[in-house]
Amino acid sequence: MIEQWMTEIKRTAPADMLGMILSHNGIVRATAKTGESVQAMHLSYDKAKLEKAVREFKGKEGIVDIRVWINEGHLKIGDDIMNVCVAGRFRKDVLPVFQELISMIKTEIVKEEEI
Repeated sequence: MIEQWMTEIKRTAPADMLGMILSHNGIVRATAKTGESVQAMHLSYDKAKLEKAVREFKGKEGIVDIRVWINEGHLKIGDDIMNVCVAGRFRKDVLPVFQELISMIKTEIVKEEEI
């Protein structure tokens, strides 16, 4: 998925605006942040909030494209949780958006329950 997104972004973005694509692939770990063992997780997310966040971040200076996919339902260890790509002009444009978007997804958009 991420490779396909990158190919599409490179093909469609204005050449003078595309200098960097950052990608993130979140995966279900066997250990929670607290150190406890995890068997699986149940994940859901607020689609309207995600769409709004992507729209807002796409409007930031130097950003040409953002793609996000979030896996819903019962996930086991090793399953993908989400994929995120942020593409833009310079590192100074892309890095802060990338970090802020992923943080927002994890804290405000995704609802997860570790099992």
